Amino acid sequence: MTEPAPPVQRPRRRVLRTVGLITVAAVIGLVGGTAVGYGIQADREPTALPPLNQPGLAHPAKPLPKGQEPEPLSAKEDHQAKAQGDLRKLLLPKPAGARADGPDGWESLSAYVDDFTRPENALEFQLDQGVRRIATRSWRVGEYKRVQIDLVQYRSTSGNGALEYVKDQQGLAIGEEQSDSLGEPVKGSENGRYFLYPVERKAGYMDLYQARAFIQRGDIAITILIFDTEKIAESEIRSLAERQLGRL
Repeated sequence: MTEPAPPVQRPRRRVLRTVGLITVAAVIGLVGGTAVGYGIQADREPTALPPLNQPGLAHPAKPLPKGQEPEPLSAKEDHQAKAQGDLRKLLLPKPAGARADGPDGWESLSAYVDDFTRPENALEFQLDQGVRRIATRSWRVGEYKRVQIDLVQYRSTSGNGALEYVKDQQGLAIGEEQSDSLGEPVKGSENGRYFLYPVERKAGYMDLYQARAFIQRGDIAITILIFDTEKIAESEIRSLAERQLGRL
């Protein structure tokens, strides 16, 4: 009898590199834990869609007459065309007054997975999903606020690596740590959500607040992370998520 396939080893949580008194953030997981919530829904049998109530619709048997063909999409409208260019140019720019802090530009897969608490699992997961390339940007505002944006792009395969990765991240945000929230939808996205977390307090450290957003657009997974010692406004994470999505 054939042995059952071993379960997929999900990457554990990514550790944000911080400095100073805010190092308590290092105990907080950021991405890639075992999916729950959305992951459970993904494992169910799909519900069949009702038939279209427009039986007369059909692909034209003949090409449209010359001059009546639809206009090709512009570069602005063709999201896939933009995604095949320089991914770094699609990252939100560092805001005025902010200081670069951490990686900026291309990031190697080895460096990316090295920030996870289980790098081996993270590497296996990314390779299984067909990771292609990673662009990242991070900055610091004031003394302690840290923002990081990752664009992780996946190869076209029979699956959808970007969607799987985002579902994993959202499952972690919903089911672990301090969040009991399903998050808030990101405008303009079919599945993107952002999350705000209550303050975390630990003896010997400053208060820690965090916000996260996880969005899939085509073959790209977007992760936005904010850490601060002061409360983070919902409008800040929402605006970052909407503006980053708009660049794709």
